[in-house]
Amino acid sequence: MKRTNYAGRTSEEQIGQEVVVKGWVAKRRNLGGLIFIDLWDREGIVQLVFNEEEDQAAFEVANQARNQYILEARGLVRARAEVNPDIATGKIEIEVKEANILAKSQTPPFEVQDDVDASEDLRLKYRYVDLRRPKMMNYLKLRSKVTSVVHNYFDNNDFMDIETPELTRSTPEGARDYIVPSRVYPGHFYALPQSPQLFKQLLMAAGVDKYYQIAKCFRDEDLRGDRQPEFTQIDTEMSFAEPEEIQEMAEGLIKRVMKEAVGVDVPTPFPRMQWQEAMDKYGSDKPDTRFDMLIQDVSDLVKDSSFKVFSATVEAGNFVRAIVVSGGADKYSRKDITKKEDYIKRYGAKGLAWVKVTEEGYNGPVAKFLNDDASALNERLDAKVGDLILFVAGSFHVVCDSLGYLRESIAAEMELIDEDKFNYLWVVNWPMFEYDEGFGKWIAAHHPFTMLNEDDLHYLEEGEDPHKAHAQSYDIVLNGNEIGGGSIRIHDPEVQEKVFKALGYTKETAQSRFGFLIKALENGMPPEGGMAFGLDRWVMLLAHADSIRDVIAFPKNSKAVEPLTAAPGTVDDEQLDVLHLTIQEKGTDDAE
Repeated sequence: MKRTNYAGRTSEEQIGQEVVVKGWVAKRRNLGGLIFIDLWDREGIVQLVFNEEEDQAAFEVANQARNQYILEARGLVRARAEVNPDIATGKIEIEVKEANILAKSQTPPFEVQDDVDASEDLRLKYRYVDLRRPKMMNYLKLRSKVTSVVHNYFDNNDFMDIETPELTRSTPEGARDYIVPSRVYPGHFYALPQSPQLFKQLLMAAGVDKYYQIAKCFRDEDLRGDRQPEFTQIDTEMSFAEPEEIQEMAEGLIKRVMKEAVGVDVPTPFPRMQWQEAMDKYGSDKPDTRFDMLIQDVSDLVKDSSFKVFSATVEAGNFVRAIVVSGGADKYSRKDITKKEDYIKRYGAKGLAWVKVTEEGYNGPVAKFLNDDASALNERLDAKVGDLILFVAGSFHVVCDSLGYLRESIAAEMELIDEDKFNYLWVVNWPMFEYDEGFGKWIAAHHPFTMLNEDDLHYLEEGEDPHKAHAQSYDIVLNGNEIGGGSIRIHDPEVQEKVFKALGYTKETAQSRFGFLIKALENGMPPEGGMAFGLDRWVMLLAHADSIRDVIAFPKNSKAVEPLTAAPGTVDDEQLDVLHLTIQEKGTDDAE
């Protein structure tokens, strides 16, 4: 027998026809002289019927079969006596005439069903079983469809699909590199690329004009639900393009993906929001616009307040800002608010001031300080009886980070977010530089090859403050998640040199790390720009999945371990010797 039909695609049009199906036993029900088997393949399930009186041999095969055995069955498609509306093949079944067991299976380590009760590590260890669950298979199918649309879209728009190296030179771009030792050159190392950024710029210097690639990228960074050590980018670059052209190209791709992969029409062009507005109103450079509860500044109203925390903050040149939780007075207790206060301290907030709006005025810990200003505050904030007002005082980033978190967490708790919405927007006009507390230095907000706004180039001159400059950069945001970003690139070697200097690179250091790019800039680099989408994160959002691990076939867990193959693992001494490496145990003193 050979496959003539996907089990899950068997349809009413085939009633009366003979088909051959192959797949896994998802469920088996023995009713004595009748055995029913739900046969599963990637397209879904179909019910097989084995009748002892009609086909003894086939019935015996069904009698031996168990869950997750692989069967091959030949039979007639017929209408079911009782329709099952929960499955696509619910109107038909297959009356089996011949069957074979192609492979046996041990008892699965967990139930192969969507509401599985198993730890993530167990599911990752047996990922090939986990992926048989309908939800997981649908995630893979969605990802496959998205990549198919991506290839088709760029092919039809004259982009060239070009691979870039995965063994390259370490040029730190913010995160830590994964490094690969060279056997041929002892003491020398390759790095796995954090992105194809430099190579796609070099392709523009080569005259490629329009490039794209679905590229693997690697970053050795702490993991979250939307991060992996290795991830996939939809990478693009265009010569002689303005930001609006690149954004229009990206919008065209998004529109096609949404229509063909998800069946949703999204209107274009997408809204554009200035970075400053995003931070001021949403407390985030990736604002979720599916709900309101905007952040509002009240510094001018409380600068003379008797509440010294507020007045002293404003006097020091910082900010007091607030959000209004509509109807939150009854929803949130003092204990609930204290938990929120404890959480935002990780952002540097000293505390969380709050009042509840009542008919008699404000009620809460700081009410006595603010009741005199209640009328003006309520008017500014559009606060009404029954509302909860939350205030944070501090520096710009402390206030933004704290209120941005509160806004999103409260919206989720109060079910203010329409999960069926797909709100795309551009965040534009980013700062060129940002201070990284972890590294303790200024870094490029996007990357050091980003072109400044023409009006801000003077900030790179001697005596100016380069940290005031903004860049020709842009992020695409979906429902409060950054799914892509890009910029116009520097094509003038003198500007690139000044940016390196602003980042603290000496001429020698810049030449050592980026000499090949500088040389390309000196040999005719066209004005160009581009962007990259995070494919994993985008598909996660389209699928309404909980984590990008759900939409990657073989991901690492939250500790950067792959339970299936137990990677990373040790290697033997012979392999280390070949690479001229030795392993020093943690804590070993070199002097001993």
